[in-house]
Amino acid sequence: MSITSTAELSGMQAISEVVGKVLQLMRQYAAPGMSTKELDEYGGALLTQMGARSAPKLTYNFPGYTCISVNNEVAHGIPSAQRILQPGDLVNIDVSAELAGYYADNGGSFVLGEDLFRHAALINASIEILHKAIRNISDGVRLAHIGRIVEDAAKEKGYRVIRNLVGHGIGRSLHEAPREIPNFYDRFNRTRFRSNSVVAIETFISTGANYADTSGDGWTLITKDGSFVAQHEHTVLVTSGEPIILTASNGI
Repeated sequence: MSITSTAELSGMQAISEVVGKVLQLMRQYAAPGMSTKELDEYGGALLTQMGARSAPKLTYNFPGYTCISVNNEVAHGIPSAQRILQPGDLVNIDVSAELAGYYADNGGSFVLGEDLFRHAALINASIEILHKAIRNISDGVRLAHIGRIVEDAAKEKGYRVIRNLVGHGIGRSLHEAPREIPNFYDRFNRTRFRSNSVVAIETFISTGANYADTSGDGWTLITKDGSFVAQHEHTVLVTSGEPIILTASNGI
């Protein structure tokens, strides 16, 4: 969406604060021995308490309030009572929600338990690259330029990007124009960021795979080679100068 009034800005700030806080609290709540369904229900309860609704449920009838992906699951992981979190798991939580007609999207990967050094380099690279990409976004910048920044930064650190998972526009619905903000350079993509527009920028940084494949459940995206992927995402307001991270309250 393109923000044209203070009321619209306030609406986007409100829902962005909600998803940022829910993501932060879910990360703190996650513990070994807990099922991903229990973690998801906690997140769903938080959304309800804050007056928001799960965007995946609302938009796609997704079987969960949030997406929780573990280890070689890249995205869209279905919360399950049978999936028990283990120490050392690489966990990704993606929270998107609606409040008063506005949508925001926020995600992050972390290691469960005390082994903080496991996957630390991958996680830190994903965060660093996300912020590098965001810093370079402003009115008139080509989407392809941001994709090149992400891809080149990943290569410099010895990683790859997942090419079939992308960022997107957001605001009055979960996915809006631009529908795809790739994490690689596409010289044919002439689309440019525009001031006052709202976008969800997300990095999918991989230890091996270039693509994510759909698993047997029809939702969860995985790496077939078992490689790991760290995803981080912010909802961002584009300006003529420095962009504004609306979901900054999550601490990522």
